[in-house]
Amino acid sequence: SLKGDRAFARLRRGQAGHAKLLSLRWRPSSGGVFVGIVVSKKVGKAVTRNRVRRRLREGLRAVLTKAEQKHSAEANMELVVIARPEAAEADYWQLKGSLEHALRKGRAL
Repeated sequence: SLKGDRAFARLRRGQAGHAKLLSLRWRPSSGGVFVGIVVSKKVGKAVTRNRVRRRLREGLRAVLTKAEQKHSAEANMELVVIARPEAAEADYWQLKGSLEHALRKGRAL
């Protein structure tokens, strides 16, 4: 996971991808996948934010595993996922679809 302001600041200069429910920034790295998930109070109360965070984490795990199997290589990137307020009403499959779309649009997959 990404920790500290410096890690997030580095990603401001990274490549971007957007979808209806979220946006993301990423850049190549060495040594695996490092992820930060940002769900602001605009999304909802703590229970809602945590539900969105859990769904995004699991969706990202599934998408990256599928991509690694397809390309027969481990993904190496730093990635920050920023949930939009509309994500509060979305189910797991919608969030996973948005993740896939944003990663393709940002050329991360």
